[in-house]
Amino acid sequence: MKIFVYLLIAFLFITNCSLNKVVKKHGIRNLEIKQEKLNINQSNINDITKLLGPPSTKSTFDNDIWIFIEREITHEKIFKLGKEKLITNNVLVLEIDNKGMLVKKDFYDINKMKNIKISSLKTENKYSKRSFVFDFLSSMRQKINDPLKKRTKVD
Repeated sequence: MKIFVYLLIAFLFITNCSLNKVVKKHGIRNLEIKQEKLNINQSNINDITKLLGPPSTKSTFDNDIWIFIEREITHEKIFKLGKEKLITNNVLVLEIDNKGMLVKKDFYDINKMKNIKISSLKTENKYSKRSFVFDFLSSMRQKINDPLKKRTKVD
């Protein structure tokens, strides 16, 4: 009887283990293949949204910059204690002019991202806590919180 119970418990543990790896996907799938269909000075905003959907991030400077991301993560083997492993990390940066045409296209994969140099310079704050900006924002916050000035002052 004990052997039957041990076999049943072992069977339950074995059947609950998955032989297929679980892959977490984020962003646009097959970004590398889809981006090849976009042509500079031929594709427009409608073509881009039809092919890729809405961008992950938008920014507007002189031209619009749309950023699309694809990321796949899986777990390592049991010996590495389930540490996550990055399989795919693709980023597509599209620059669109004010007429809606694609002007520039940059595609970055894992290998290209390793070659990107990141600046080690740091930005410093040039204002103190009691600067003009701090005082102005504090007064604006006070006016928003108490527009009719009915709140009693506590000193």
